[in-house]
Amino acid sequence: MGRLFGTDGARGVANTELTCEMAMNIGRAAAMVLTNDSRMRPKILIGKDTRISSDMLENALAAGLCSVGADVVTLGVVPTPAVAFLIGKLKADAGIMISASHNPCEFNGIKIFSGDGFKLPDALEEQIEAIVLDHIDTYDCPTGGGVGSITREEDAVDLYIQHIKSTVPYALDGMKIALDCANGSASRTAERLYTELGAECYMLHDKPNGTNINDKCGSTHMESLKQFVLDNGLDAGIAFDGDADRCLAVDDLGSEIDGDQVLAICGTDLHDRGLLDGNTLVATVMSNLGLHLFVKEKGLTLLCTDVGDRNVLEQMEAGNFVLGGEQSGHTIFRRYATTGDGELTALQLLAVVHKSGQKASQLASMCSRYPQVLVNVPIASKEKKEAIMASQQLLDAVAQVEGELGGNGRVLVRPSGTEPLIRVMVEAKEEGDALSFAEKLANIIKIL
Repeated sequence: MGRLFGTDGARGVANTELTCEMAMNIGRAAAMVLTNDSRMRPKILIGKDTRISSDMLENALAAGLCSVGADVVTLGVVPTPAVAFLIGKLKADAGIMISASHNPCEFNGIKIFSGDGFKLPDALEEQIEAIVLDHIDTYDCPTGGGVGSITREEDAVDLYIQHIKSTVPYALDGMKIALDCANGSASRTAERLYTELGAECYMLHDKPNGTNINDKCGSTHMESLKQFVLDNGLDAGIAFDGDADRCLAVDDLGSEIDGDQVLAICGTDLHDRGLLDGNTLVATVMSNLGLHLFVKEKGLTLLCTDVGDRNVLEQMEAGNFVLGGEQSGHTIFRRYATTGDGELTALQLLAVVHKSGQKASQLASMCSRYPQVLVNVPIASKEKKEAIMASQQLLDAVAQVEGELGGNGRVLVRPSGTEPLIRVMVEAKEEGDALSFAEKLANIIKIL
């Protein structure tokens, strides 16, 4: 994790941590690093979610970009993956999304995509950090006709919806679904997308007011969606996060379908159609043991990366794989997108359910979920975290627990990349076993 950019862009409390001055300077530095003399007047897109601070940061970013001679095209409120897609569609040099994803409204963030629609690699983020924080380069500030302009792309939503619809060859006629838009970006696109594909849509949390984004709704608070699906006898429910780059689902019985099960359902469909390149799925070390066992039973390969959709995508690119994602709902369908896309993921999942003639609960049951317990242990410093992770006592304790679990469980102990924590995750057939083993390892970490 860098000094300015974390695992998914620059993020902080808007107007105190992520200030207008910071946004302006990030815009200037991004234009310098990303365009690199690619053209005299680079073209950079800006999208945003529904937070009240997004307008403020959009204007600051646009001012910074224009001040170094870049032309800005604003997209308005759109999902994050719409920005990534529209970079190529509109022949832009880069794109910026203003969002703090699933965080509360007081937070905001800046995610930057390069000209190929991918999130920035560490090396480019470090160059931007050096310009903004260390002032290693001076800004070239043109005058007169050299100053950049700002225009609005009125067709941004239309172009994105048309793209998502084009990824399935058939409609969702007859399906009854609930859509929880988290009062975020999906509020702008989801109802129209799935209605045009023939689904009967029931909308939840689709009235953003600037401050209610992710407020007891969306993919991190699915209780109301589960109850709504049950009460109304629906086929499925979909919960997006604030910027709609991920989603989780609810089946017809009101049970959650997580990202691992989405990979299992959609991966099986692709494999059956001969479209799962390399017969491989890419997930992370946090993926449930149930997915590991499912993939083994199907004769497929599962590759696991460190946590983070960027790491998943890098592995997919390296192996030319077409499907990967995280348990939390970031799913990447590489044939259609360069990043996680909640609305694309939901459409692919619903299409498989509709085509199969089975209920969502039946398909989800193919990939069982083992009870998983996660315990976070606060650690004072980075150096202390490193010392504990290297401790032979901890290594021996983990090996002992793994031995007791045999092949019926899994242990993962890892330092957080964003917080002063060591995370202990244990899976087992019985939740009580998972809890007791996780607490045992956490107690050992506390005394080291």
